[in-house]
Amino acid sequence: MAPRRLSRLEQQIIEILWDLGPASVREIQEQFPETSRPAYTTVQTLVYRLEAKEAVRRIKKIGNALIFEALVTRSSTQRRLIDEVLGLTGGRAMPVMTHLIEAGKLTLDDVHDAERRLQELKTKAKRT
Repeated sequence: MAPRRLSRLEQQIIEILWDLGPASVREIQEQFPETSRPAYTTVQTLVYRLEAKEAVRRIKKIGNALIFEALVTRSSTQRRLIDEVLGLTGGRAMPVMTHLIEAGKLTLDDVHDAERRLQELKTKAKRT
């Protein structure tokens, strides 16, 4: 399940929960770099917004601290973001691929992996 669009800070909080696993608001806040760390209350508000978006959930309470975990997966979030980017290009992948190549982000190994994946999908489609 992929939630509605997330803000940059909300996305960072989700990534922290993916890396840490279940965590309190304080633990999440402490994972931000000290020089650009948002206030505790800001992180708390964003976690509650993520809860309303059904991207995180409360799993327990220890003392006064609520412990949260991510409900969305990395792969579902990545798929949603990629679909959004493709939507901006009219559904065409080539502008995205061209950018990745020109920016040096797409390697020959990536191309070979994609070719293997396409072949697997083709073989699977023939079987059904």
